[in-house]
Amino acid sequence: MATPAEPIVTMSEAQAYVRIETGEEEALVAGLIRTASAICEAFINQVVVAREFELDLPASGAWERLPITPVRSMTTVAAVDAAGVVTPLDSGGYALDVDFAGDGWVRLEQAVDASRLRVGGRAGMAEDENGVPEPLRQGVLRLVAHLFTARDGDGGEVPAAVTALWRPHRRMRLS
Repeated sequence: MATPAEPIVTMSEAQAYVRIETGEEEALVAGLIRTASAICEAFINQVVVAREFELDLPASGAWERLPITPVRSMTTVAAVDAAGVVTPLDSGGYALDVDFAGDGWVRLEQAVDASRLRVGGRAGMAEDENGVPEPLRQGVLRLVAHLFTARDGDGGEVPAAVTALWRPHRRMRLS
């Protein structure tokens, strides 16, 4: 499982965008940034700001695609037996690949007594918020402002202007 979404914009950017000059509502804005960042990642189906992950996959001899993208690196592979005991695998026991689209793949090369594999690594489009494409950042700022304005009522759906900014970065999976 990946950790929660990293903030895509800074607190000072969000405060300036929603025109807050004092720190009285700083905790509220910080929460809205986290929420908007998570909504962005869910919409585009990608990790935006890079972070560590640890995922369980079926233990098979077939190539298994990681359900997180874009993968920057895969650093650990371990077998997990039915009792939940984790055993690190030697590098000759598996094969790893990251394709042109940033999808990570893993395959067992040797038979192991395991019900699943645990793969760890790092995924994300950018190393920090400054490397995030501007349309994603602008969409998050707009969503923070929308959520801030609608905080006392029904926030409703994500505004169309926000999804229009995010849509070119959206990755859809058919399988």
